[in-house]
Amino acid sequence: MSGFQQARTDLGAQLRQLRESARLSGKELAERLRWQASKVSRLENARQTATGDDIVQWGQAVAATPEIVAELIEQASALLERQDSWRQRHRSGLAALQEDIREMEARTALLRVFEPGVVIGLLQTTEYARSIFSRIKRLYNAPDEVDSAIRVRMRRQEILYDQSKKFRFVLPEAVLRYRLAPLDVMRGQLDRLLAVTALPNVEFGVIPFEAPLPSALLNGFWIYDDDHVAVPTRTRDLILRDPDDLTFYTRAFEELAEAAVFREEARSVIVRVLEDFARQSAGKKPQLLD
Repeated sequence: MSGFQQARTDLGAQLRQLRESARLSGKELAERLRWQASKVSRLENARQTATGDDIVQWGQAVAATPEIVAELIEQASALLERQDSWRQRHRSGLAALQEDIREMEARTALLRVFEPGVVIGLLQTTEYARSIFSRIKRLYNAPDEVDSAIRVRMRRQEILYDQSKKFRFVLPEAVLRYRLAPLDVMRGQLDRLLAVTALPNVEFGVIPFEAPLPSALLNGFWIYDDDHVAVPTRTRDLILRDPDDLTFYTRAFEELAEAAVFREEARSVIVRVLEDFARQSAGKKPQLLD
């Protein structure tokens, strides 16, 4: 077991001990907190990392002392600051990982995402997501729970219709063309993106091939309010909270957004890719840009 996972296991055991000392079942605690019972189980069994807010609510529900709550918050904060192993997270389960992300998104009012390699998860269709999860499963030897992970990912997308939240998404045109799924699935995915451009609280931008770039498109990143930035790599998920890091990635996002096109122009790029896919289906070569 990795050091990270051992620390998360220890934290979960302490939370369980507090619940049991308060003579509460997991279901009773979840009802008191207005959580799903599965969240209590995930936290206690080290399949999800508790946040500071989670600890505060838990402590209030079980009448823990301020000293104990403060100590657990310190442990949780240290876990969230660490470089999280993607291999360990995926071994914990694809569905559990999606639940982790769903909880984080629920606490976020403004989410800014740049993704250079794959359609952003909140915008994926079921079949496109199936193709992505199948690759993740093979790469990380994750448990065989693709269907469960897809169900959670689709539930995550309900947040797009919450008008109290704002989403800003940017990706390069190349992502629309990468064949990470069969051609018919790719066409369905692009149709989904066309629909997303009409949501009033969603800004969806595409960087066309012909647009000058502010910098090389090296990696994706997710900015959660002004709280932290998640920067996934092949083996680690970096959680950055330092103000200088937040300033850097906020500026990088704005520069990428300036290179992107939105609304009707973004729709035009998507339609252009759809037309090229149609030509490929008919055995014709894609139309080249002037």
